[in-house]
Amino acid sequence: MQHIPTIDISPLRDPAHPDYARTVQQIMDACTGIGFLSITGTGISPDTVDAVRACVRDIFAVEESAKWDQAITRENYRGYIPMGFFTPNDGSGKADKYEGYKLHYDVAPDAPIRQDCALYGPNLWPKGVDSARDTILGYWSKLDAVADHLLGALEVGLPLPARALRDAFVDPMTNMTLLHYPPQAPDEGGYGIHPHKDTDALTIIAPDPVGGLEVQNREGGWITPDCPPGGFVVNIGDMLELWSGGRLKSTPHRVVNRSGQERYSFPYFAVPRHNVVVSPLLEPQPGFDRPAVHCGHWSAEIWRTNWPDEIADEATPELGTLQD
Repeated sequence: MQHIPTIDISPLRDPAHPDYARTVQQIMDACTGIGFLSITGTGISPDTVDAVRACVRDIFAVEESAKWDQAITRENYRGYIPMGFFTPNDGSGKADKYEGYKLHYDVAPDAPIRQDCALYGPNLWPKGVDSARDTILGYWSKLDAVADHLLGALEVGLPLPARALRDAFVDPMTNMTLLHYPPQAPDEGGYGIHPHKDTDALTIIAPDPVGGLEVQNREGGWITPDCPPGGFVVNIGDMLELWSGGRLKSTPHRVVNRSGQERYSFPYFAVPRHNVVVSPLLEPQPGFDRPAVHCGHWSAEIWRTNWPDEIADEATPELGTLQD
């Protein structure tokens, strides 16, 4: 597959829709082929996305000292990520050229699940952007519904029992990263984000109009998603590849911002509940041999190894970083 298909997913909202089966097959073709698709028919209005993008711009426009007051820590991977702070998880390569703001599935300080897994907790919300919490959580809830429809379609297409995937996303570890990429000079090396595979189950992103996202095709070349206005780009992550026994493809991608403009992005990463163990739900494809992954452990290792002075070890699952 040399291009990323665009699929109207509106039939997924009604399993009795006459185009439901055809839409499921289109999604399966994309997810078993290039591992990426553009989707329309989500029910999320362009005005909603525009409001989130404006909010993200405002978040990164606050004074630097206010950002640093809410910087991530080793104990709490929520809040501001400084420019150039993170390098690839395997310790190789140059630091990525972005600043970020990390948000996780939001739970109250006294939520019972915090007794089971320390990675849960309340988010830090940016100071000086009063609308941030309501704007982003409203958008987040709409993406939860889209992810649920897509996971339901994959259950049908693989096939798996009803809710075999979706039930894993009760009290999930789903998260979002708000991102600001300054423009890179035409001759500047490095990346906005280095080549990698996503370590989640499913990623949904509203593409920034300035572009910069590049996807690796099966021949090793890099292509740009052709997503229509109002659409979203979706990709399979390592967890769904593992669940499917290698049928669904987690595909390398990267960001290079040579547009000459500021680029803003806010990907949504669907991650199962902390105690879910991801292993093949179907007989693995020939040659597919990967160990099971405990979602809480994997998430903690991703968090830990983001710090430049931490390294992966034999207890660390594959974290998606690829050699350049």
